[in-house]
Amino acid sequence: MLTFAQPLLIPEAARSFQGFRRFTTSPGFPEHGRIDYLAGQIEVDMSPEDLFTHGAAKAEIATELQVRVTRPGLGSVFVDRARIASGPAQLSVEPDVVVVLWETIDAGKVRLVPRKRSADRYLEIEGGPDVVVEVVSDSSVHKDLERLPPLYAAAGVPELWLTDARGPELRFDILTLTESRYRPVEADEDGWLPSPRLGRAFRLERTLRRPGIWTYRLASR
Repeated sequence: MLTFAQPLLIPEAARSFQGFRRFTTSPGFPEHGRIDYLAGQIEVDMSPEDLFTHGAAKAEIATELQVRVTRPGLGSVFVDRARIASGPAQLSVEPDVVVVLWETIDAGKVRLVPRKRSADRYLEIEGGPDVVVEVVSDSSVHKDLERLPPLYAAAGVPELWLTDARGPELRFDILTLTESRYRPVEADEDGWLPSPRLGRAFRLERTLRRPGIWTYRLASR
């Protein structure tokens, strides 16, 4: 199945997993939108990002993860356009936020794929990064909640965070990979969710500043 938000030319060679990976590094690959390869299916989403139920939540999560991961020198945090690829999962996708710890790279569980003719510049993360974050939008509900989790599991991503800020109740789940499937971690009585990969507990909060305008805080301890 190939779905479009607007017409886009997909080369026939990109219908295979390796062909799609080559397409993502070619001059013809679009600079905008989200174009994913999901186990033999190409999905194109050119929908605009909602400012306060998607963009603001994503920015806050990425900012706190930068503080807890990047600044202490534990690894790197990527926001948008950071592509991960997995042969076992037949997956090539750009999550909202990606966390890769240096210990995971050093152990050979993840490989940074360099640009051609430039060994110290990288275009892709191959394997299962430590944490993947998806913020649900109107155009991605089925993909984020149904299609992606089993593919991330097949790719060996140890931890998947799901956030949905579109409704009256804010959803923030941390799921851990157990026996090839994700299981949600249990929150304590104050709503803190433990992250086994990051060794901290997190709680996502939001405040309505004016109609339709939310601010977020990802607290950690």
